[in-house]
Amino acid sequence: MEIQLVKAGATKIRYPASPLADDGVHIVVRAPWAGAGVRDFGFVRFEPGDVFTEHYWRDRWYAVKEVRTGDGVLKGWYCDITRPARLEGGALRVEDLDLDLWVSADGSSVLRLDEDEFAASGLAERDPEAAERALGALDELDALARASGLGGLLAH
Repeated sequence: MEIQLVKAGATKIRYPASPLADDGVHIVVRAPWAGAGVRDFGFVRFEPGDVFTEHYWRDRWYAVKEVRTGDGVLKGWYCDITRPARLEGGALRVEDLDLDLWVSADGSSVLRLDEDEFAASGLAERDPEAAERALGALDELDALARASGLGGLLAH
């Protein structure tokens, strides 16, 4: 299966992933780090050999990616705020709405990311309902991560 991440109407990245589960609503895939080289965010590094177990929903406004090293050590969860995922042929298409959340492996760090990019995107003016759904999804994931962690959400 191919994952297609779309941002502002253009394909940002596409990469192959192995399907693990699909119950009609919740889709789970596994893929190696698809970026070129190392991406150092300051709070985590994504690098060749990392493995992402990615969770997408057809009815939720986010995707959650569990990130592990190649030898299985959990780094944490990177959460993208997105429109609900759509499976089109062999491709899972996901529209990134700029907001992100990082949750460290031990849950001690929960970081809201790219709120400035979201504000600058103009989504609130173009599509106020989508902007409201996106902010609600970020709040939901943030609260869940701080209260009980993301494990229950990701059970499949």
